[in-house]
Amino acid sequence: MTDLTGRSVLLPRSPARAAGLADLLRRQGAAVTVAPVIERAPADDGVALGTAVADVVAGRYIWVVITSVNAVGALTAAQGHPRGDTGVTLADAPVRWAAVGPATVRALADAGIITDLVPDDEASADGLVAAFPAAPGPGSRVLLPLGDLARPTLRDGLTALGWTPHVVTAYRTVRSELPADVAGARYDIVVVTSGSVAREIAQQYGTGTPVVAIGRPSAEAARDAGLRVAAVADHPTDAALAVAVTTACEGEP
Repeated sequence: MTDLTGRSVLLPRSPARAAGLADLLRRQGAAVTVAPVIERAPADDGVALGTAVADVVAGRYIWVVITSVNAVGALTAAQGHPRGDTGVTLADAPVRWAAVGPATVRALADAGIITDLVPDDEASADGLVAAFPAAPGPGSRVLLPLGDLARPTLRDGLTALGWTPHVVTAYRTVRSELPADVAGARYDIVVVTSGSVAREIAQQYGTGTPVVAIGRPSAEAARDAGLRVAAVADHPTDAALAVAVTTACEGEP
């Protein structure tokens, strides 16, 4: 285990989501600060999400594609909405489920849902499109419960494969201000786990500190925001992020 004593790392995630990585880094001796820069808020249109859930359990979609743990929570919560309360759970729905990576697979499993497809190579919208089968025929519907800031990559990619994607906003991304003592402190590395996090770090903390990205899309967003990417995790897991942080620290004075 590489010694990170004397190194400081900022994890701009919620305490629950940051806990695993924070523990790994602290066991290596790093000083870790956890402070989120974004939060998830419910979708403005609960009726649309409830209707989508009802359509899932009624078998009106062939696939549901999950790109975020937050989408799983939003879907399961929407089962209680009048439009989504059919008496049949999502776990019983006659539909196939695709998940972007290990965290979304675990979230689905916690909801009793078995994942049918996970990208082998890259945990991203591009990876999902590359792994997805072609549509069996015209009008083949796929539900995409996405965040309000999601790019059209997945929708456009599945359309090109012959599918009819239905995008519904599952949650909103809202800004969370860094505490003054965190924003004013010096860190050796900042970990960015999404494009939204990268953009907020650039705005709230600045672009002078190198970052570690959870994957290629996050790294691209970080560079676009003016951040310097010191390392990119091989997989979107706490263990891979810890390795990437170690690699970044070894390359920094």
